[in-house]
Amino acid sequence: MYRSVPVPAVRDLAVVGARILPVADAAGRRVAPVEDGVLIVRSGRIEAVGTAAEVPVPSDVDVIDGAGMVLTPGLVEAHGHLGVAEDGEGWAGEDTNEMTIVDGAKLRALDAINPAEVGFKDALRGGVTSAVIKPGSGNPIGGRTAAVKTWGRVVDEMVIREDVSVKSALGENPKRVHGEKGRMPSVRMGVAAAIREAFVAAQNYVAARAQAEEDGKPFDRDLGKETLAAVLDGTLIWDQHCHRADDIATAVRLSEEFGYRLVVNHGTEGHILPEYLADKGIDVIVGPLMTARSKVELRNRTLATPAALANAGVRIALTTDHPVIPINFLIHEASLAVKEGLDPTVALESLTINPAAMLGLDDRIGALAPGLDADFALWTQDPLELEARAARVFVDGREVFRYDDGTGMGDVADPFGATRIAEPGRTA
Repeated sequence: MYRSVPVPAVRDLAVVGARILPVADAAGRRVAPVEDGVLIVRSGRIEAVGTAAEVPVPSDVDVIDGAGMVLTPGLVEAHGHLGVAEDGEGWAGEDTNEMTIVDGAKLRALDAINPAEVGFKDALRGGVTSAVIKPGSGNPIGGRTAAVKTWGRVVDEMVIREDVSVKSALGENPKRVHGEKGRMPSVRMGVAAAIREAFVAAQNYVAARAQAEEDGKPFDRDLGKETLAAVLDGTLIWDQHCHRADDIATAVRLSEEFGYRLVVNHGTEGHILPEYLADKGIDVIVGPLMTARSKVELRNRTLATPAALANAGVRIALTTDHPVIPINFLIHEASLAVKEGLDPTVALESLTINPAAMLGLDDRIGALAPGLDADFALWTQDPLELEARAARVFVDGREVFRYDDGTGMGDVADPFGATRIAEPGRTA
Protein backbone atom coordinates (compact mmCIF):
# COMPACT_ATOMS: atom_id res chain seq x y z
CA MET A 1 0.00 0.00 0.00
CA TYR A 2 2.86 2.38 0.78
CA ARG A 3 6.47 2.56 -0.34
CA SER A 4 9.05 4.56 1.54
CA VAL A 5 11.11 7.03 -0.41
CA PRO A 6 13.92 9.30 0.76
CA VAL A 7 12.90 12.47 2.53
CA PRO A 8 13.04 15.30 -0.02
CA ALA A 9 14.89 18.50 0.67
CA VAL A 10 12.91 21.61 1.51
CA ARG A 11 12.64 23.58 -1.73
CA ASP A 12 11.38 26.93 -2.86
CA LEU A 13 8.82 26.10 -5.49
CA ALA A 14 5.97 27.25 -7.69
CA VAL A 15 2.87 25.28 -8.61
CA VAL A 16 1.55 26.52 -11.93
CA GLY A 17 -1.45 25.82 -14.13
CA ALA A 18 -3.75 24.27 -11.52
CA ARG A 19 -7.24 25.36 -10.59
CA ILE A 20 -6.55 26.79 -7.14
CA LEU A 21 -9.14 26.75 -4.36
CA PRO A 22 -7.53 29.08 -1.80
CA VAL A 23 -10.67 28.85 0.43
CA ALA A 24 -9.80 32.04 2.37
CA ASP A 25 -7.35 34.90 2.56
CA ALA A 26 -5.04 35.60 5.50
CA ALA A 27 -7.90 37.39 7.27
CA GLY A 28 -10.21 34.39 6.91
CA ARG A 29 -12.44 35.94 4.25
CA ARG A 30 -13.84 33.66 1.56
CA VAL A 31 -11.83 33.69 -1.69
CA ALA A 32 -13.04 32.64 -5.14
CA PRO A 33 -11.31 29.87 -7.10
CA VAL A 34 -8.37 30.89 -9.29
CA GLU A 35 -8.23 29.38 -12.76
CA ASP A 36 -4.81 28.55 -14.22
CA GLY A 37 -3.27 29.78 -10.97
CA VAL A 38 0.18 30.17 -9.48
CA LEU A 39 1.25 29.33 -5.93
CA ILE A 40 4.71 30.41 -4.73
CA VAL A 41 6.36 28.75 -1.72
CA ARG A 42 9.53 29.90 0.05
CA SER A 43 11.07 28.42 3.19
CA GLY A 44 8.01 26.29 3.84
CA ARG A 45 5.54 29.18 3.76
CA ILE A 46 3.19 30.50 1.10
CA GLU A 47 4.58 33.64 -0.46
CA ALA A 48 1.95 34.39 -3.09
CA VAL A 49 -1.16 32.97 -4.76
CA GLY A 50 -3.07 34.27 -7.75
CA THR A 51 -3.40 34.20 -11.50
CA ALA A 52 -0.42 33.97 -13.82
CA ALA A 53 -0.90 37.65 -14.65
CA GLU A 54 -0.84 38.59 -10.96
CA VAL A 55 1.97 36.31 -9.74
CA PRO A 56 5.09 36.00 -11.91
CA VAL A 57 7.08 32.81 -11.40
CA PRO A 58 10.55 33.59 -9.96
CA SER A 59 13.52 32.17 -11.83
CA ASP A 60 15.07 30.61 -8.70
CA VAL A 61 12.28 28.18 -7.75
CA ASP A 62 11.45 24.63 -8.79
CA VAL A 63 8.31 24.55 -10.93
CA ILE A 64 5.57 21.93 -10.54
CA ASP A 65 3.13 21.59 -13.42
CA GLY A 66 -0.39 21.44 -12.01
CA ALA A 67 -2.22 21.64 -15.31
CA GLY A 68 -5.51 19.75 -15.20
CA MET A 69 -5.38 19.38 -11.42
CA VAL A 70 -7.05 21.10 -8.46
CA LEU A 71 -4.96 22.63 -5.68
CA THR A 72 -6.42 22.95 -2.19
CA PRO A 73 -5.14 23.62 1.31
CA GLY A 74 -4.19 20.49 3.19
CA LEU A 75 -7.25 19.13 4.95
CA VAL A 76 -7.63 19.49 8.72
CA GLU A 77 -8.98 16.66 10.88
CA ALA A 78 -10.71 18.57 13.69
CA HIS A 79 -11.24 15.64 16.05
CA GLY A 80 -9.17 12.50 15.81
CA HIS A 81 -7.05 10.04 17.72
CA LEU A 82 -4.09 9.58 15.36
CA GLY A 83 -1.16 8.06 17.17
CA VAL A 84 -3.01 7.60 20.46
CA ALA A 85 -5.46 4.97 19.20
CA GLU A 86 -3.13 3.12 16.84
CA ASP A 87 -5.05 1.52 14.01
CA GLY A 88 -4.82 -2.27 14.04
CA GLU A 89 -2.61 -2.48 17.14
CA GLY A 90 -5.19 -3.56 19.70
CA TRP A 91 -4.63 -2.84 23.39
CA ALA A 92 -0.89 -2.27 22.91
CA GLY A 93 -1.56 0.84 20.83
CA GLU A 94 -4.60 2.05 22.78
CA ASP A 95 -3.66 5.15 24.77
CA THR A 96 -6.76 7.27 24.23
CA ASN A 97 -8.48 6.96 27.62
CA GLU A 98 -7.09 6.93 31.16
CA MET A 99 -10.27 5.45 32.55
CA THR A 100 -8.98 4.77 36.05
CA ILE A 101 -9.86 8.36 36.95
CA VAL A 102 -12.87 10.62 36.43
CA ASP A 103 -11.11 13.96 35.99
CA GLY A 104 -8.23 13.70 33.51
CA ALA A 105 -7.55 17.41 33.19
CA LYS A 106 -3.88 16.83 33.99
CA LEU A 107 -3.44 14.51 30.99
CA ARG A 108 -2.04 15.56 27.59
CA ALA A 109 -2.63 13.76 24.31
CA LEU A 110 0.79 15.00 23.23
CA ASP A 111 2.45 12.52 25.58
CA ALA A 112 0.85 9.51 23.87
CA ILE A 113 1.11 10.30 20.14
CA ASN A 114 3.12 7.78 18.13
CA PRO A 115 4.10 9.34 14.77
CA ALA A 116 4.94 5.88 13.40
CA GLU A 117 1.28 4.82 13.45
CA VAL A 118 0.06 3.85 9.98
CA GLY A 119 -2.82 6.31 10.29
CA PHE A 120 -0.42 9.16 9.58
CA LYS A 121 0.33 7.65 6.15
CA ASP A 122 -3.39 7.17 5.59
CA ALA A 123 -3.92 10.85 6.40
CA LEU A 124 -1.49 11.92 3.70
CA ARG A 125 -3.17 9.59 1.21
CA GLY A 126 -6.39 11.48 1.87
CA GLY A 127 -4.85 14.95 1.62
CA VAL A 128 -5.03 15.48 5.40
CA THR A 129 -1.98 17.45 6.53
CA SER A 130 -3.05 18.52 10.05
CA ALA A 131 -5.00 16.92 12.87
CA VAL A 132 -6.15 17.92 16.31
CA ILE A 133 -5.44 14.88 18.46
CA LYS A 134 -7.78 14.41 21.41
CA PRO A 135 -8.03 12.09 24.39
CA GLY A 136 -11.02 9.82 24.37
CA SER A 137 -14.52 10.11 25.76
CA GLY A 138 -14.45 7.62 28.62
CA ASN A 139 -14.08 10.34 31.27
CA PRO A 140 -16.13 13.45 31.98
CA ILE A 141 -12.81 15.30 31.56
CA GLY A 142 -10.32 13.63 29.25
CA GLY A 143 -7.31 15.97 29.02
CA ARG A 144 -5.53 18.46 26.80
CA THR A 145 -5.56 18.16 23.00
CA ALA A 146 -2.72 18.94 20.57
CA ALA A 147 -2.62 20.08 16.94
CA VAL A 148 0.05 18.39 14.81
CA LYS A 149 1.11 17.98 11.22
CA THR A 150 0.56 14.49 9.84
CA TRP A 151 4.14 14.02 8.72
CA GLY A 152 7.22 13.85 10.92
CA ARG A 153 9.47 11.73 13.08
CA VAL A 154 9.13 13.30 16.52
CA VAL A 155 5.81 14.70 17.68
CA ASP A 156 7.50 17.79 19.15
CA GLU A 157 8.70 18.65 15.63
CA MET A 158 5.20 18.13 14.21
CA VAL A 159 3.37 20.39 16.65
CA ILE A 160 1.32 23.29 15.36
CA ARG A 161 0.03 24.12 18.82
CA GLU A 162 0.91 22.05 21.87
CA ASP A 163 -2.26 22.86 23.81
CA VAL A 164 -5.44 23.62 21.86
CA SER A 165 -8.36 22.61 24.04
CA VAL A 166 -9.59 20.27 26.74
CA LYS A 167 -11.66 17.24 25.79
CA SER A 168 -14.75 16.51 27.87
CA ALA A 169 -17.54 13.98 27.45
CA LEU A 170 -21.25 13.88 28.20
CA GLY A 171 -23.72 11.10 27.50
CA GLU A 172 -23.37 7.35 27.32
CA ASN A 173 -19.61 6.86 27.36
CA PRO A 174 -18.62 8.27 30.78
CA LYS A 175 -21.76 6.98 32.55
CA ARG A 176 -21.12 3.49 31.17
CA VAL A 177 -17.38 3.40 31.84
CA HIS A 178 -17.59 4.56 35.45
CA GLY A 179 -21.01 3.08 36.23
CA GLU A 180 -19.67 -0.37 35.34
CA LYS A 181 -16.94 0.22 37.93
CA GLY A 182 -19.61 0.91 40.53
CA ARG A 183 -18.70 4.54 41.09
CA MET A 184 -19.92 8.00 40.23
CA PRO A 185 -20.77 9.08 37.57
CA SER A 186 -23.22 6.40 36.49
CA VAL A 187 -25.97 8.68 35.16
CA ARG A 188 -26.09 11.92 33.17
CA MET A 189 -26.67 13.99 36.32
CA GLY A 190 -23.49 12.56 37.76
CA VAL A 191 -21.44 13.32 34.64
CA ALA A 192 -22.56 16.96 34.66
CA ALA A 193 -21.95 17.18 38.41
CA ALA A 194 -18.39 15.85 38.00
CA ILE A 195 -17.63 18.57 35.43
CA ARG A 196 -19.29 21.24 37.56
CA GLU A 197 -17.37 20.18 40.70
CA ALA A 198 -14.09 20.28 38.79
CA PHE A 199 -14.73 23.83 37.59
CA VAL A 200 -15.80 25.05 41.04
CA ALA A 201 -12.58 23.59 42.44
CA ALA A 202 -10.65 25.33 39.67
CA GLN A 203 -12.32 28.67 40.47
CA ASN A 204 -11.34 28.26 44.12
CA TYR A 205 -7.82 27.33 43.04
CA VAL A 206 -7.53 30.45 40.88
CA ALA A 207 -8.65 32.64 43.80
CA ALA A 208 -6.21 30.98 46.17
CA ARG A 209 -3.38 31.30 43.64
CA ALA A 210 -4.07 35.00 43.18
CA GLN A 211 -4.17 35.54 46.95
CA ALA A 212 -0.86 33.72 47.39
CA GLU A 213 0.75 35.87 44.70
CA GLU A 214 -0.60 39.02 46.33
CA ASP A 215 0.70 37.91 49.74
CA GLY A 216 4.02 36.77 48.32
CA LYS A 217 3.52 33.28 49.68
CA PRO A 218 4.45 29.95 48.06
CA PHE A 219 1.67 28.10 46.29
CA ASP A 220 1.45 24.40 45.41
CA ARG A 221 0.56 23.95 41.75
CA ASP A 222 -2.00 21.35 40.64
CA LEU A 223 -1.69 20.25 37.01
CA GLY A 224 -5.37 19.46 36.56
CA LYS A 225 -6.60 22.70 38.11
CA GLU A 226 -4.06 24.67 36.07
CA THR A 227 -5.62 23.17 32.95
CA LEU A 228 -9.15 24.09 33.98
CA ALA A 229 -7.97 27.56 34.99
CA ALA A 230 -6.71 27.98 31.41
CA VAL A 231 -10.20 27.05 30.16
CA LEU A 232 -11.79 29.58 32.50
CA ASP A 233 -9.50 32.40 31.36
CA GLY A 234 -10.05 31.60 27.67
CA THR A 235 -6.58 30.25 26.92
CA LEU A 236 -7.96 26.79 26.13
CA ILE A 237 -11.17 25.82 24.33
CA TRP A 238 -13.63 23.31 25.83
CA ASP A 239 -14.19 20.45 23.33
CA GLN A 240 -17.41 18.81 24.46
CA HIS A 241 -18.24 15.30 23.24
CA CYS A 242 -22.04 15.11 23.01
CA HIS A 243 -24.41 13.35 20.63
CA ARG A 244 -27.98 13.68 21.89
CA ALA A 245 -29.82 16.99 21.76
CA ASP A 246 -30.31 17.05 25.53
CA ASP A 247 -26.59 16.50 26.05
CA ILE A 248 -25.84 19.33 23.62
CA ALA A 249 -28.12 21.58 25.69
CA THR A 250 -26.29 20.51 28.86
CA ALA A 251 -22.98 21.39 27.20
CA VAL A 252 -24.29 24.89 26.44
CA ARG A 253 -25.71 25.26 29.95
CA LEU A 254 -22.38 24.40 31.58
CA SER A 255 -20.44 26.71 29.28
CA GLU A 256 -22.70 29.62 30.15
CA GLU A 257 -22.49 28.85 33.85
CA PHE A 258 -18.69 28.99 33.88
CA GLY A 259 -18.08 31.34 30.94
CA TYR A 260 -15.76 29.20 28.85
CA ARG A 261 -15.62 28.87 25.05
CA LEU A 262 -17.47 25.75 23.93
CA VAL A 263 -17.04 23.73 20.74
CA VAL A 264 -19.53 20.89 20.38
CA ASN A 265 -17.91 17.67 19.14
CA HIS A 266 -19.98 15.07 17.24
CA GLY A 267 -23.31 16.89 17.52
CA THR A 268 -25.18 13.87 16.13
CA GLU A 269 -28.58 15.39 16.93
CA GLY A 270 -27.49 18.91 16.03
CA HIS A 271 -30.12 18.92 13.29
CA ILE A 272 -32.79 18.95 16.03
CA LEU A 273 -31.70 22.35 17.37
CA PRO A 274 -29.72 24.19 14.67
CA GLU A 275 -31.26 27.61 15.36
CA TYR A 276 -30.56 27.23 19.08
CA LEU A 277 -26.86 26.60 18.38
CA ALA A 278 -26.73 29.40 15.82
CA ASP A 279 -28.27 31.87 18.28
CA LYS A 280 -25.73 30.83 20.90
CA GLY A 281 -22.84 31.18 18.44
CA ILE A 282 -21.63 27.63 19.11
CA ASP A 283 -19.28 25.92 16.62
CA VAL A 284 -19.92 22.24 15.91
CA ILE A 285 -17.51 19.52 14.76
CA VAL A 286 -19.87 17.03 13.12
CA GLY A 287 -19.24 13.32 12.74
CA PRO A 288 -18.24 10.69 12.18
CA LEU A 289 -21.02 10.46 9.62
CA MET A 290 -20.39 7.04 8.07
CA THR A 291 -20.91 4.85 11.11
CA ALA A 292 -23.40 2.27 12.32
CA ARG A 293 -25.91 3.17 15.02
CA SER A 294 -23.77 1.31 17.51
CA LYS A 295 -25.35 2.88 20.58
CA VAL A 296 -28.64 4.50 21.47
CA GLU A 297 -27.41 8.09 21.27
CA LEU A 298 -26.55 7.53 17.59
CA ARG A 299 -30.03 6.41 16.59
CA ASN A 300 -30.78 9.75 14.88
CA ARG A 301 -27.50 9.90 12.99
CA THR A 302 -27.99 11.38 9.52
CA LEU A 303 -25.78 12.72 6.76
CA ALA A 304 -28.11 15.73 6.59
CA THR A 305 -26.93 17.14 9.94
CA PRO A 306 -24.08 19.25 8.47
CA ALA A 307 -26.43 20.96 6.02
CA ALA A 308 -29.07 21.60 8.69
CA LEU A 309 -26.51 23.26 10.95
CA ALA A 310 -24.73 25.24 8.23
CA ASN A 311 -28.00 26.45 6.69
CA ALA A 312 -28.99 27.82 10.11
CA GLY A 313 -25.72 29.77 10.32
CA VAL A 314 -23.66 27.42 12.51
CA ARG A 315 -19.96 27.20 11.65
CA ILE A 316 -19.19 23.51 11.17
CA ALA A 317 -16.22 21.23 10.72
CA LEU A 318 -16.33 17.54 9.82
CA THR A 319 -14.50 14.67 11.45
CA THR A 320 -13.78 10.99 10.87
CA ASP A 321 -13.01 10.49 14.57
CA HIS A 322 -10.12 8.34 13.32
CA PRO A 323 -9.81 5.40 13.73
CA VAL A 324 -13.63 5.11 13.94
CA ILE A 325 -13.61 6.02 10.24
CA PRO A 326 -10.26 5.82 8.39
CA ILE A 327 -8.88 9.34 8.25
CA ASN A 328 -8.29 9.20 4.49
CA PHE A 329 -12.10 9.13 4.11
CA LEU A 330 -12.44 12.66 5.54
CA ILE A 331 -12.99 14.13 2.08
CA HIS A 332 -15.74 11.57 1.43
CA GLU A 333 -17.63 12.69 4.53
CA ALA A 334 -17.80 16.10 2.90
CA SER A 335 -18.90 14.62 -0.42
CA LEU A 336 -21.71 12.66 1.21
CA ALA A 337 -22.80 15.71 3.17
CA VAL A 338 -23.03 17.64 -0.12
CA LYS A 339 -25.24 14.87 -1.48
CA GLU A 340 -27.56 15.55 1.48
CA GLY A 341 -27.73 19.31 0.94
CA LEU A 342 -24.50 20.86 2.23
CA ASP A 343 -23.22 23.67 0.00
CA PRO A 344 -20.02 22.48 -1.75
CA THR A 345 -18.13 25.64 -0.81
CA VAL A 346 -19.06 25.17 2.85
CA ALA A 347 -18.12 21.50 2.58
CA LEU A 348 -14.54 22.38 1.63
CA GLU A 349 -14.46 25.09 4.30
CA SER A 350 -15.56 22.50 6.86
CA LEU A 351 -12.33 20.58 6.19
CA THR A 352 -9.98 23.57 6.04
CA ILE A 353 -10.55 27.11 7.29
CA ASN A 354 -13.47 26.30 9.60
CA PRO A 355 -11.68 23.81 11.86
CA ALA A 356 -8.56 25.98 11.76
CA ALA A 357 -10.48 29.09 12.81
CA MET A 358 -12.70 27.49 15.44
CA LEU A 359 -9.67 25.92 17.12
CA GLY A 360 -7.40 28.94 16.87
CA LEU A 361 -5.03 27.54 14.24
CA ASP A 362 -5.88 29.81 11.29
CA ASP A 363 -2.65 31.78 11.70
CA ARG A 364 -0.85 28.67 10.41
CA ILE A 365 -3.20 26.40 8.44
CA GLY A 366 -6.59 26.11 6.74
CA ALA A 367 -6.15 28.23 3.61
CA LEU A 368 -3.80 29.06 0.76
CA ALA A 369 -2.78 32.59 1.69
CA PRO A 370 0.52 34.46 2.00
CA GLY A 371 2.23 33.83 5.32
CA LEU A 372 0.52 30.52 6.08
CA ASP A 373 2.24 27.15 6.17
CA ALA A 374 2.71 25.60 2.74
CA ASP A 375 0.48 22.59 3.41
CA PHE A 376 -1.46 21.67 0.29
CA ALA A 377 -2.69 18.87 -1.94
CA LEU A 378 -2.88 18.52 -5.71
CA TRP A 379 -6.00 16.54 -6.63
CA THR A 380 -6.69 14.79 -9.89
CA GLN A 381 -10.04 16.64 -10.07
CA ASP A 382 -12.46 18.45 -7.79
CA PRO A 383 -11.78 16.73 -4.44
CA LEU A 384 -15.50 16.38 -3.67
CA GLU A 385 -15.88 14.04 -6.65
CA LEU A 386 -15.73 10.36 -5.73
CA GLU A 387 -13.05 9.64 -8.35
CA ALA A 388 -10.70 12.37 -7.11
CA ARG A 389 -7.36 11.38 -5.62
CA ALA A 390 -4.79 13.35 -3.70
CA ALA A 391 -2.02 12.89 -6.26
CA ARG A 392 0.69 14.93 -4.51
CA VAL A 393 0.69 16.21 -0.93
CA PHE A 394 3.00 18.78 0.64
CA VAL A 395 3.65 19.64 4.28
CA ASP A 396 5.61 22.81 4.99
CA GLY A 397 6.51 22.93 1.30
CA ARG A 398 8.03 19.44 1.35
CA GLU A 399 6.48 16.78 -0.89
CA VAL A 400 5.62 13.93 1.48
CA PHE A 401 3.19 11.83 -0.58
CA ARG A 402 2.75 10.98 -4.23
CA TYR A 403 0.19 8.56 -5.65
CA ASP A 404 1.47 6.04 -8.18
CA ASP A 405 -1.14 5.46 -10.90
CA GLY A 406 0.72 2.41 -12.16
CA THR A 407 0.72 0.39 -8.95
CA GLY A 408 -2.03 1.94 -6.84
CA MET A 409 0.56 2.47 -4.12
CA GLY A 410 1.54 5.68 -2.43
CA ASP A 411 5.10 6.91 -2.11
CA VAL A 412 5.55 8.36 1.38
CA ALA A 413 8.64 10.33 2.32
CA ASP A 414 9.71 8.27 5.32
CA PRO A 415 10.75 10.62 8.15
CA PHE A 416 12.38 7.69 9.93
CA GLY A 417 14.79 7.11 7.04
CA ALA A 418 16.83 3.95 6.60
CA THR A 419 16.86 3.25 10.34
CA ARG A 420 13.52 1.44 10.02
CA ILE A 421 13.34 -2.24 9.15
CA ALA A 422 11.91 -2.88 5.71
CA GLU A 423 8.40 -4.38 5.68
CA PRO A 424 6.76 -6.45 2.94
CA GLY A 425 5.90 -4.19 0.04
CA ARG A 426 8.30 -1.51 1.23
CA THR A 427 11.80 -0.51 0.26
CA ALA A 428 14.35 0.03 3.01
